[in-house]
Amino acid sequence: MLKDLIKRAADETGLTQTRAREALGVVFNAAERQASPFAEELFTRLPGARTLSAKVGSDVGAATGVIARLIEQTPGGRRHVASSMIRKLHAIGLGHEEIGQLLPAVSHHVEEVYGLTGFGHLGDLLGVDLDAESERGVAAAAA
Repeated sequence: MLKDLIKRAADETGLTQTRAREALGVVFNAAERQASPFAEELFTRLPGARTLSAKVGSDVGAATGVIARLIEQTPGGRRHVASSMIRKLHAIGLGHEEIGQLLPAVSHHVEEVYGLTGFGHLGDLLGVDLDAESERGVAAAAA
């Protein structure tokens, strides 16, 4: 359940549960805006996660338009969403240490509870397709 993830995030970061909930909403919203397969899978399995993403996204002024969402799914857009996520987490009072603890807390929880694996760092959490990135790197190196 969402409350279990919020509690774990709070316990592992030292944040209050209210602040951890808000921080998770920021992370979920960033992943959703990038059309992350992780976000869709998590939203399917974790009731309330999509609603939290939408609420926090609305609260922080995240883009909601179709064109904006498509732009956020480009490589440059993904970088923008990731840096925006970090700024929003800072704005709600998280420091680098808390952010560094929050993301693995999410990763470990979803792996243990839902069997979702491979989300061990920021890039994975936000849905970067590492296979596609590798293929582009190989293609660019061959060119």
